Amino acid sequence: MKIAYSPCPNDTFVFHAWAHGLIEGAPKLDVTFADIDITNKLAAERKGPEVLKISYGALPWVLSDYALVPCGGALGRGCGPLVLTKESAGPAALSGRRVAVPSERSTAYLLFRLWAAQQVPGGVGEIVVMPFHEIMPAVRDGKIDAGLVIHEARFTFQDYGLKQLADLGNWWEDDTGLPIPLGAIIAHRSLNREEIAKWARASVEYAWAHPEDSKGYVMEHAQELSPQVAQSHIDLYVNEFTADLGEAGYAAVEALLGRAAEEGFVPEFDLAALR
Repeated sequence: MKIAYSPCPNDTFVFHAWAHGLIEGAPKLDVTFADIDITNKLAAERKGPEVLKISYGALPWVLSDYALVPCGGALGRGCGPLVLTKESAGPAALSGRRVAVPSERSTAYLLFRLWAAQQVPGGVGEIVVMPFHEIMPAVRDGKIDAGLVIHEARFTFQDYGLKQLADLGNWWEDDTGLPIPLGAIIAHRSLNREEIAKWARASVEYAWAHPEDSKGYVMEHAQELSPQVAQSHIDLYVNEFTADLGEAGYAAVEALLGRAAEEGFVPEFDLAALR
């Protein structure tokens, strides 16, 4: 079975057991490592593997062909995207400015648009899409006015001398009381979603039960992160929602994508298709 997920520590931690043949009855995985912008495009173009990790923000474009798998993904609290600038500033400073984002169909960008509609007078200026690992250096070097960052950037942005203008996860939680949906596991609708969920959940549970087993795999793909930062990444993004979305997880996804559809930020879709 072909699958695509990121080289980030949470994904390699979650899928280590399945990728290494440790889940009884699960099919062998043919893994492609790709950043979220690439997997979002693969899903939208219907050219991707049968199973992918994509952004929740990209789901409305692909639900006709892919089903949401209720485990293996990333939701949580205190783990949202950050808006960073070179100097300390407030939201009004982004009016008409150039902002770098990791993907135009990412949850991060969707949250940013919802937040900016409330907080940035007149709206931001140009949106520039670039790989997430290039965003902080671009802000530091003055090539961009602000950057929207995800994942381990939460733990490393101060190394670049950058300032946090906003934590979009905190804004979302204060506004809705719900966890923030980040990355979703999807499976082509020709597959048995329940079986995919069973194998993904077994891989998560194996990872929790044998945390030392995955360390080599995690660090092999950790993009020069220190073991401490990689572990912080796992601790933040792998949680109860990774094992099972549950009603709170589904409520968060429906709130985010329902609100985005009402604002015209994503195509209209049937919320029932998420389940």
